[in-house]
Amino acid sequence: MAYVPRLQTYYKNEVVPKLMEKFQYSSIMQVPKIEKICINQGIGGATQDKKLIESSIKEMTSVAGQLAVPTIAKKSVSNFKLREGMTIGSKVTLRSRKMYEFLDRLIAVALPRVRDFRGINDKSFDGRGNYTLGVKEQIIFPEIDIDKVNNITGYDITIVTSANTDVEAHALLTEMGMPFKNRNN
Repeated sequence: MAYVPRLQTYYKNEVVPKLMEKFQYSSIMQVPKIEKICINQGIGGATQDKKLIESSIKEMTSVAGQLAVPTIAKKSVSNFKLREGMTIGSKVTLRSRKMYEFLDRLIAVALPRVRDFRGINDKSFDGRGNYTLGVKEQIIFPEIDIDKVNNITGYDITIVTSANTDVEAHALLTEMGMPFKNRNN
């Protein structure tokens, strides 16, 4: 039997029935699901130091479990000493099994390691059911050795769902275990 991530099994067995009941879906295919997770990292000093990009790609590859690719500038901006075609960051898109594994590690291990963590903001939905989360330090992930980090930069993590509204996406992510801030506090 093939390996199935814990969060994927939890989604099928626990989350789908709860969302079916809550939103009164007529078919199981209407239940929103997570389609992909995109992780981006922009490196400000990449125009001067090319080694920052190499270490960024190596770190992101170890965090995501999938090879990260460099991002390339589309426009020249003279104020930033940036020319079209220069590498300025790294990105990776996760789907299926690796997506569920990353989300499980993000919820259970990485986010609780953030200093003074009281939950994530529930206002970062885009209106179409997608959620974007900013992480200020990449060292919250246990895969990164803090002694080998040259500079501390953050990640932009976008969770793309098949939900039609932000309410459905919020319910999906809450049931999956995302630690949203308590609105009462």
